[in-house]
Amino acid sequence: MSDGSTTLRGTPNPEAPNPQLPIVQRLRIRFAKRGRLRFTSHRDFGRAFERAVRRARVPIAFSSGYTPHPKISFAGAAPTGAASEAEFLEIGLTETRDPDAVRAALDDALPPGIDILEVVAARQGAGSLADRLEASEWVIELRDTPVERAQQAADAFLAAEQVDVERMTKRGMRTFDARAAVQSLSVGSSDGPGVAYAILTVVVRHQNPSVRPDDVLSGLRICGDLTLEQTPLATRSAQGPLDAGTGTVGDPLALDRDAP
Repeated sequence: MSDGSTTLRGTPNPEAPNPQLPIVQRLRIRFAKRGRLRFTSHRDFGRAFERAVRRARVPIAFSSGYTPHPKISFAGAAPTGAASEAEFLEIGLTETRDPDAVRAALDDALPPGIDILEVVAARQGAGSLADRLEASEWVIELRDTPVERAQQAADAFLAAEQVDVERMTKRGMRTFDARAAVQSLSVGSSDGPGVAYAILTVVVRHQNPSVRPDDVLSGLRICGDLTLEQTPLATRSAQGPLDAGTGTVGDPLALDRDAP
C-alpha cells in the first residue's frame, strides 16, 4: 500500500454472482452544498461523488450481483436549490483508511461548493446513521421582509393547531400539515449593512412527506398573509437527533466520534 495504512482484506462470497470484497470499515461523512452548487440535484451529486471516490482512490466496496454498485448510502438529502452545512452519507471500504486522509482526498476531488467537512469511522453497534437524522434546523433569509412583518406571520403560524399546505410530489399533489412538524420557529434580524431584513430559524421534525422550508413559507403565507417578492435563501445549518424538550438538533456523529 502506498499510504502505509493497515490493510484488512477479506474473501468474496463465492456463492454470490460477481462476488466482491467485503466491507471492513464504514466511514460517515458530513459535507456542505454552497453557492451555486446548491442547485445540484441529488442524482447529479451522486454521480459527482462516485467520480470523486475514483479520483481520490478510496477503496470503495461494491455490491455483489450482475450490476455491482458502490456502497454509498445517502441520508436526508436537502431539496434542490437549498444550501446546506449538514448533509450526510456513509461509505463502505474494503481496506481501512485514516478518516482525515479520506476527507482531504475527497475534498480535493470535488468541485468548490461541495465541501467535505468531516469524516469519522462508524462505531460498531451504534445503530444506523439514517435513524439519527430525526430533525433539521433551517435558516431562511427573507431579504425583502421587515422583521416585524415576519414576526406577525410567525406568531400566527405558531398559534395555529394545523396548517395544511399543498406540494406536488412524485405521487401527485399532496396536502399535509406543515405545523405539526415545526418544533420551533424564531425570527431574527440581519446584522449586515443596509436595511435590516428578517431571518427565520426553524427546527423541523422529519416526517413523510417531509416538510421543507418552502412548505413553512407557504404556511406563513396562509396563516399570516406573508408574501415575498425576492426568492428566499434557505440553508440547513444542522441535521441530527431531536431533543424534544429543548427543540434543538444534536450532532449525529457524536456517538462515532466519541467512541474509544
